[in-house]
Amino acid sequence: YMDRFRTALQLHKDLQGYPGTKPPTAKAVGSQEWPPPIVYTSTRSLNIPLAVLRQRRVMAAHDRGPFVDAFKILRTQVMQRLREHDWNVLGVTSPGHGEGKTLTAVNLAVSLAMETAQTVLLVDANLRNPSIHNVFGLGDCPGLADYLLDNQPLEDLLVHPGIGRFVLLAGGRAVFNSSEILTSPKMLALVEELKHRYPARIVIFDLPPLLHTADVLALSPYTDALLLVVEEGKTTAEEVKSALSLVKNSRPVLGTVLNKAGQLAATPASMKKLMSL
Repeated sequence: YMDRFRTALQLHKDLQGYPGTKPPTAKAVGSQEWPPPIVYTSTRSLNIPLAVLRQRRVMAAHDRGPFVDAFKILRTQVMQRLREHDWNVLGVTSPGHGEGKTLTAVNLAVSLAMETAQTVLLVDANLRNPSIHNVFGLGDCPGLADYLLDNQPLEDLLVHPGIGRFVLLAGGRAVFNSSEILTSPKMLALVEELKHRYPARIVIFDLPPLLHTADVLALSPYTDALLLVVEEGKTTAEEVKSALSLVKNSRPVLGTVLNKAGQLAATPASMKKLMSL
């Protein structure tokens, strides 16, 4: 009985976010129905205009259609595997540049935040080329690099973009010794903190491309699993094989997401899975 009580109490604390949060209230983005959001007082909260979200192809601004359905399907498949293994930290990567991994990471995180069973934290760990802040139209803003290099408090860097139970940590300024920073004791302590502080929180890391830096190999041992994003007509079979071979002994790959498939090449609306999750 006491174990169940402690679990329920921890879940309650998780859904309240950080200390000083207010009770959740009903919230809708666009015409979509979202679960009651956490109203943060310590974390910076913003109301991103719908026009910005639509322009950046963030699913929170869309009510229905294949774009939304694709990410809901991906969410269901990912959550089944995470719950099966009691995992809560997922890295999203791709073999090369420009294959849609960041937009996939963003929309997967947003889709997960639609559920009431967990909160979601998206971390931009692509420190050489951080871009999540651009997806939300935030402009230049401090983030992970500033926490690791300048000792800025984490609570000052987290942003709640007005979407459900979703919080993001931008990458901050670009750095070139990213592999060393991502394996620093401070970064590893942060991953452990994010992983274990709230049992009902899913943490998603937007990672750099596998074939261009050592960053994914450096950080992947501290994630539970990886998701590989490839682009139809761009990513070659050899690149997929090379990428998978690099991580086969470090962390399991949940699956491969095929982005920009078929005639809808300009959007991830036709995103399909190549490998069974």
